[in-house]
Amino acid sequence: MKRALKEHGTRAIDRRTSLGKALDRWREELILDLGGVDHVSTQQLAIINVAVRTRLLLDSIDTWLLKQPSLINHRKRSVHPVVLQRQQLADSLTRAMTQLGLEKKAKPPTLLTDYLSKKQETNGAPVSSAGNSGNEPQEPV
Repeated sequence: MKRALKEHGTRAIDRRTSLGKALDRWREELILDLGGVDHVSTQQLAIINVAVRTRLLLDSIDTWLLKQPSLINHRKRSVHPVVLQRQQLADSLTRAMTQLGLEKKAKPPTLLTDYLSKKQETNGAPVSSAGNSGNEPQEPV
């Protein structure tokens, strides 16, 4: 799986499976939390893609670790190296989330003229601009 992700990126994740759908949903939620597709930069999308792959690897390692009888190598009296590698992945995901920002960002308000034109398109009825000559500042909806 790691090799497939490295070679093909997120295209290696089968979006028909429940795992692929869950990862897509999480990616979409991240984008919405940043203000939507129109307000996310290319750099932010790259960080989001890295975060999605990191989360996939982290969840896979967590699943494997929970199936193990013990996380400790009794012969060496230490934790298995995968536990430390899992923590590095978790730290990497935390750094990516910090770079994206931890606060939810609201979409900028829609201008009244944009709202009215969209409403006109959906209803098909003409909408008057209520006396706005176009010289006055527009208020957000």
